[in-house]
Amino acid sequence: MPSPQPPDPERADEVRRRFADEARAERPDLAVLCLLVGAAADGTLDGAGMDAAQIELDGLAGRLPFRPSGPRAWASALSELLGGRCGYRGSPGDYQRLESSLLHAVLRRRRGLPILLSVVWMEVARRAGAPVYGVALPGHFVVGFGPPEEQVLADPFDGGRVLTDSDAELLVAGATGAPLDPSMLSPADPLDVVLRILNNIRAWAAARPERSDVALWSVELSLQLPSHPARLRYERAQLLVQRGDFLSGAAELDAYADVVAGVDEPAADRVRRQAHAARAMLN
Repeated sequence: MPSPQPPDPERADEVRRRFADEARAERPDLAVLCLLVGAAADGTLDGAGMDAAQIELDGLAGRLPFRPSGPRAWASALSELLGGRCGYRGSPGDYQRLESSLLHAVLRRRRGLPILLSVVWMEVARRAGAPVYGVALPGHFVVGFGPPEEQVLADPFDGGRVLTDSDAELLVAGATGAPLDPSMLSPADPLDVVLRILNNIRAWAAARPERSDVALWSVELSLQLPSHPARLRYERAQLLVQRGDFLSGAAELDAYADVVAGVDEPAADRVRRQAHAARAMLN
């Protein structure tokens, strides 16, 4: 099945503006930001489709028991509903699909990457009143319930399986070869969650040079976040040149060189030479 195709330029500009506004709101809405990522990827996702996704999340929250008693009870209730009755979970094949990083598609397919399934868990649990947050373990995203002293972790990719301390330690050791550090269990900021989702999309596109369009819009959305790696400007410039927009790419390269010059003049010179080479391609 072909991957989603992005919207027309006018709609793409509107999505980018809305994404920037939401990212800079006093309390950014994680579901809205994820749905706007979906709208940047999928030209068929309009306002009605985004509303339908929100209604689906509301409906799932309404199927949870009223106020389970304590973090473990919340985790078990979410696992039973989403992982059990609804069948939300992941598999290795989901890493090969762009849809696995798009919230509206994950809601439809009930399959996705760990971080998107965790967004479903968090948004459903939040609507039901649970003390819930994302936990960005190295190499694997999970969901936490309750305060640090009572924290319960669940793995939505595994159907919401409630994790023991040793389970979490094994996940970290498998990803890094190092022991679990308590700092790894801190709640993830919503904007960091969105940046991680966009990083996953860029990684998907990097393995598919024919989808440089996906790489470009994911970088452009990342640049709308209040905090983002400066090197993303360089990545955007390279993508513009790769896609044949030599003048815009060269201008971006020069701007990035100006940023870098204060700390690494030789690197800035290399980037300026790349800008010159990009302009030469017009001849």
